[in-house]
Amino acid sequence: MTKGISMDPAVCHGKPVIEGTRVLVSIVLGALAGGDSRSVVAEDYQLTEDQISAALQFGAEVSDFQISSYSDVA
Repeated sequence: MTKGISMDPAVCHGKPVIEGTRVLVSIVLGALAGGDSRSVVAEDYQLTEDQISAALQFGAEVSDFQISSYSDVA
């Protein structure tokens, strides 16, 4: 799990959130993908630059997930 990100069934139905908040990682990533700057996202959701970086890192790790080994699909 990415440092700064938590998943708890009792918080936002277990969806990934910024640790210590109820701000969904998907909201942060969506705002950034939609063109909002880091500073705007930080201000809108009262987040730090480190928290925004954690959301981006989590997104990178999830998108790199691999269910099959390369040799299985080659």
